[in-house]
Parts: sequence; C-alpha cells; structure tokens
Amino acid sequence: MTEEFLIGPDPDNPRLTQAVEGTDHTGARQTIRVVMERPLTIFLNRQEIVTAMTIGDYPEYLALGFLRNQGMLSDAEAVTGVEYDEELETVIVRTEGETDFEEKLKKKTRTSGCAVGTVFGDMMEGLEGVILPDAELRTSWLYALARKINTAPSLYLEAGAIHGTVLCHGDRPLVYMEDVGRHNAVDKIAGWMLSERVPAADKILYTTGRLTSEMVIKTAMMGIPVLTSRSGFTAWGVEIAREVGLTLIGRMRGKRFICLAGEERLLRDADPDAVGDEDRKHRRKGAGE
Repeated sequence: MTEEFLIGPDPDNPRLTQAVEGTDHTGARQTIRVVMERPLTIFLNRQEIVTAMTIGDYPEYLALGFLRNQGMLSDAEAVTGVEYDEELETVIVRTEGETDFEEKLKKKTRTSGCAVGTVFGDMMEGLEGVILPDAELRTSWLYALARKINTAPSLYLEAGAIHGTVLCHGDRPLVYMEDVGRHNAVDKIAGWMLSERVPAADKILYTTGRLTSEMVIKTAMMGIPVLTSRSGFTAWGVEIAREVGLTLIGRMRGKRFICLAGEERLLRDADPDAVGDEDRKHRRKGAGE
C-alpha cells in the first residue's frame, strides 16, 4: 500500500488475486494474476437487502456505504454495530430503530453499471432539495491528483478488470478503493466517510468509470461537490449534475479534460503546456470507452 493514501490499493494481498495459467497469441504458456470475485450479502437489521459481487476487501465499509447511498441509512442514523462473517460472506448493519424496506426493494431496477449495479426506483427522491456547496476547483489540483493516482501501485496495474475510485482533498488523494464494480468502490468510500464522520463539502471524487446518472446521484447524495473521471459522460448524468450544482469533469488524460458542469467554479491556475504527458506504462483506459 502506498504511503500517499490513508487507505490505498493492496495489490500484494493474496486474497484479492489468483494465478491462472493460459497461452498467449504465439501459443506460449503464460501465468497471469486475475482478480477474485466473492459474493457479499448485506443485511440491515433482520432484513436481507442485496448480494453483491465484490473483491472482498473492506466489507463493512461497502455495506455501510451501499445502505447510505441507497437512502436506507442516513448520516444521523444511530448505527449500533456492523458485523462481518467471513465464513457466511455476510455483513449485518444494526441500527437503533426498526427498518422496513420491503416495498422499496420491490422497485429495484438494473442500471447501466458493471457488476450487477442496482438503483432503486425512487432513488431520485433522495436528490430533492440537494444543492451542493459552491466549491472552488483548481486545475493544478486535477493535474497533481491524476499524476499521483495513475502512478500508484494498484490492482488495476497488477491484474486489470477492475475499477478505482479515490476520495481527494485539494491536490491530495486520501482514500483509494478498487472493486469489480465502480459502484462498489464508491460505496466503500461512502462507508468510510460515514464511519469516520468525514465532511464532504471540501472533497473531490475521482473515478475510472463512466459518469452515468447513478454515479452523479451517489456523489451528490454523499454531499461531494466535484466528480472527475478518465472516462466519458452520459447525457442524464450531465443534466443531473447541472441541476444539483455538481462540478463534472471527464475524459481527464494527461493535460486534457472536459468540464460539462460547474465551469464557473473552475480556476485555471496551471499552464497545460507545462504538464507532461502520461507515462505509457501507467495509462489506464477508462472503462466503457
């Protein structure tokens, strides 16, 4: 794990990848590392909520963040315990009050996200009245973050087939989570923020995945005012970002990026011509492009 982050990728963790033997285009035998997938069933008190496929790290944060981002757990909710059973592959989040989400669960719909991402039919209701803080964003921060994140050791560089999401403050990356689904990676960060009572108003969220409606909704519901990505946008994602005051930046590669929402908050304090190109060995192709 790099010292750059409070929590960072751990590509040497033997539980996260396994060696698989095959042949390459010439017929030569090759052994490569591939990412592991494990089911994780999340309970809220006595009710089963969802089973997600995940790489298996930070299950408590994933459960807390998923429930928080689905509107089932508020910031003010009194969480009395989070219990992870590795053998049963379950996490139980316990609260002081009783919960009943049977009707809400019936309205669950599949989204465009990878790895069985789901969003509830009334998730948009959580955005009612949401106006994000008018946070300044400096281009010097963007360039510094891209350099630090893209050169950090990661499961992506080790094995591929994975998404990354990073919580940042100014030009400093704080928490870097990876998973087979970008929504899982975001939920882990949301769970960490909820558990550690970390404020969101001055943070930046960086993701390797597409800037879809659900990614924008989750970021807004977390109270984070800036969302950036190496990948592209969807029209609905851009529309929602503009409605809630989210600064939205995509296609961020080297010195290049596109801002489609929140342009008025962007302070261009860095000369793009002074920014070097990415080292080819560290270039990450944004998912979905």
